[in-house]
Amino acid sequence: MKDKLKQFVGAKRGVSPVIGVVLMVAVVVILAAVIGAFVLGLGGDQSSAPQASFSISDDNKIIYEGGDSIDAGDLKYTIGGGDATKAQGTDELTAGTAISKGLGGTAGTVRVIYTGNGKSTTIWKTDYDGSGGQ
Repeated sequence: MKDKLKQFVGAKRGVSPVIGVVLMVAVVVILAAVIGAFVLGLGGDQSSAPQASFSISDDNKIIYEGGDSIDAGDLKYTIGGGDATKAQGTDELTAGTAISKGLGGTAGTVRVIYTGNGKSTTIWKTDYDGSGGQ
């Protein structure tokens, strides 16, 4: 009986190398997939929209308060879900620069949309009652 038991215990010597080979193949396949994704550009575009702060002045203009460097030509704004209007100017914005001529007293949600990376991304929004200020 002990001889049969020793046969089963002794037969497990070949399992360790097989498991090692399987693990090594798995690691190589995973590394190849990750490197292939980077080389082929399957990771997608990692660019993000700039961070910026805006306000609405007493004379109903959208004012750039500060944040990341943004060209006015890359911005649009909407009021109450209407059509997007291109921001004033094309130069890099500085704090205190107005990007709109005036909101015309129209109430609704005001959104500033960044279009510089080929996608439209809302970077600021606020509810506006049409009376100036926020």
